[in-house]
Amino acid sequence: MEGVTAVPSPRPEPAGPSRTGRTSLAAALLSGALGAAVALLATRQEWSEGTATVAGGAFPLTAKGSDVTGVPAALAVVGLAALVAVFAVHRAGRLAVAAVLALSGAGTVAAALLGASDSTALDEKAAQASGDASATVGALSHTAWPYVAAVGGLLLLVAGLLALRYGRLWPAMSGRYERGGAPRPRRAAAPADPDRPEELWKALDRGEDPTGA
Repeated sequence: MEGVTAVPSPRPEPAGPSRTGRTSLAAALLSGALGAAVALLATRQEWSEGTATVAGGAFPLTAKGSDVTGVPAALAVVGLAALVAVFAVHRAGRLAVAAVLALSGAGTVAAALLGASDSTALDEKAAQASGDASATVGALSHTAWPYVAAVGGLLLLVAGLLALRYGRLWPAMSGRYERGGAPRPRRAAAPADPDRPEELWKALDRGEDPTGA
């Protein structure tokens, strides 16, 4: 029909960025928390075992991850703290903290893999057990726990990369101050009702003039 124009109905705004932000946030939190827990757990387990010759016999020795290297546990704690701090900062600060989180994961992976073949801790225990400073461990073998710690570091790294990529879409903790940095103004107390004595006393306690003069 002539003279009739079709008015397009408004299209709803796409929910892609919001959904992506929620999904990436959940993935980062799960990955980071799980990664730190796995790395810390793995460092408390037995990483290597061997024997030392003591009085002509074989003396069994074992070394935990914390005996081999303290780096994975320390970086896991740093990564967990960075994961929490991501929500307390904005813009450039969030990028910096996310980078710390990613580097903590990468460092955990590297330290765990290096410790997977390290025999220094057992050599020191062999020297102490035998009383010979030059003694070394024999029949050395390693467990899978160093690689479990590396998996924990990899999860921390994934959380850091997610924070770097999608952190701008994540919410932040509400601050006490406004954007300008000034404290929010306090609401002025309502004037005391002269017909109510209890309000007059409260006004006097606050150092106010209840008469309003």
